[in-house]
Amino acid sequence: MPTMNIPKKINTYCPKCKAHTEHSVSLYKAGKRRALALGARRHEREKHGYGGQGWPLQKKFSKTTKKQTLKLKCIQCAFTIQKKGMRLRKLTLGGQA
Repeated sequence: MPTMNIPKKINTYCPKCKAHTEHSVSLYKAGKRRALALGARRHEREKHGYGGQGWPLQKKFSKTTKKQTLKLKCIQCAFTIQKKGMRLRKLTLGGQA
């Protein structure tokens, strides 16, 4: 299924309310990487000097799409659940594809 429409509001279980409530749906977007995080600092140090890049860089990807992650926010208590979706080329929220 290349494209899929998902409604902007879904009625699903909220673990905080312990009941089925209405949730607003949005798409998960990864945040900005922190340059001063320990792993980033360590990797920068590994890249310098003899030996070069610390791990192999992936040149060719076998998958053509990524799994879309949905963020479901409870309207009653504002608790957010992340739900791993399916592989899609295009996902539209509450609209026509």
